[in-house]
Amino acid sequence: MEIDYKKLEMKSGLEIHQQIDSHKLFCNCPSVLRSDEPEFIVSRKLHAVAGESGEIDLAVAHEAKQNKEFTYQAYDTTCLVELDEEPPHPINLEALKIAIQIALHLNCEIIPITQVMRKTVLDGSNTGGFQRTVLIARGGYVKTSLGKVGITSIFLEEDSARPVSRNSKESIYRLDRLGIPLVEIVTDPDIKSPEHAKETALHIGNILRSCKVRRGIGTIRQDINISIKDSNRVELKGFQNPKIMIKTVENELLRQKKILDSGGKNPSEVRNCLADGTTEFSRPMPGSARMYPETDIPLLKISRNFINDAKKDLPKLKSKIESDLKKQGLSEEMIKTLFKQNRLEEYKELYGILNNPMSAAKILFTLPKDIAKKLNKSLSEIQNILGIEVMRLAATNLASGKIPESYIKHFFEKIANGENPTSAISFKEKNENEIEEKVMKIIKEKPGLNANAYMGLIMKEFKEQVDGKRAMELINKFLKNTSN
Repeated sequence: MEIDYKKLEMKSGLEIHQQIDSHKLFCNCPSVLRSDEPEFIVSRKLHAVAGESGEIDLAVAHEAKQNKEFTYQAYDTTCLVELDEEPPHPINLEALKIAIQIALHLNCEIIPITQVMRKTVLDGSNTGGFQRTVLIARGGYVKTSLGKVGITSIFLEEDSARPVSRNSKESIYRLDRLGIPLVEIVTDPDIKSPEHAKETALHIGNILRSCKVRRGIGTIRQDINISIKDSNRVELKGFQNPKIMIKTVENELLRQKKILDSGGKNPSEVRNCLADGTTEFSRPMPGSARMYPETDIPLLKISRNFINDAKKDLPKLKSKIESDLKKQGLSEEMIKTLFKQNRLEEYKELYGILNNPMSAAKILFTLPKDIAKKLNKSLSEIQNILGIEVMRLAATNLASGKIPESYIKHFFEKIANGENPTSAISFKEKNENEIEEKVMKIIKEKPGLNANAYMGLIMKEFKEQVDGKRAMELINKFLKNTSN
């Protein structure tokens, strides 16, 4: 069924929550997720409180009626701040800087003086019954194929506790995630179609990944708000799977249209996205009555010097980095692998030593893959063994002329087999007369092979203790003499 989005007067905007790669926002605890048994647990019941307006928010009241018990699992990497037994520490300045860099890439105006707020949360995911959040920027935009999509606001806030299990009587959370710095990006309702929603989400995602953010499952969470003419706004939670983004938006538009066509009007509510592109009711739509000032933290003042410092270190956008890598000579497949494995910084270091993109990529990707296959080990196992220290040692010795490039594979094999890097890097080149004799002997004993086949035999014979370039020169020289 073809949908006329313009006729429906579709209005839609995104809310994107991305974890920042730093320690927690209001304490110095590390942002580490744990899988071991908790050191202790705490149980509580939370109660609804009125916001600044003196009213209890509708969504808060809904959660309070459940009368649930909440259990929190804690570790030595969590502290009393997460348990709401100690006042918050001063805000994490590294996280603030990263959030400002994201805001600058989104063309936003930074707010110089702002108030940290408490946002009431009654599902138990925050031990104090609220989430700390602070508005740091507004009034930005991103350019898309259908024009600009405005950025309403950017917040820096603390992530919630991680759910372990839930039922009608009890919810169990892990405090390892609570307090991890999170940037929330809210767009204007400028999205014009399901395809446009996907394009905008992916574009903002690329900007986020250009900055220092956490990667992997659960580090980014995305919601979308949707309404059509004469309908109420609906918020869809869990809108982060690109494969079903278009289908999910289409289904919601049709759902709202069907209700209107039958003479009804859909309620303003929060719904969860399901794997098949449909949605289900979660809770009533929260309102503005759940925000009130955080009294334990002074006003946040973002100085011009702090903003200029963020600008000075502003990371390049992913699209610009890709363009630069192509100019260096890397293939699209290699660039894709760099970003997929999150190894750009390692590549930059190796490229800085070698000034040769193909040699850097060979050390980083090609040789570990070859060795994993030869030794019948997993690539991840070999990559863990051949860390950046080993690769840096190989690149430095290659750049200084102490080893030929052909020796690096043999060096890596030694390391993979347990040899010490300092001894494994030792390269003693064979005497050229000895190499010449061996080349002539192999060519006479095995006539009719091509140059590369002879090269493989020479390298095997000398255990890589020979300069591959010089060996190939000798092979071609004797093959030419033989043909004459």
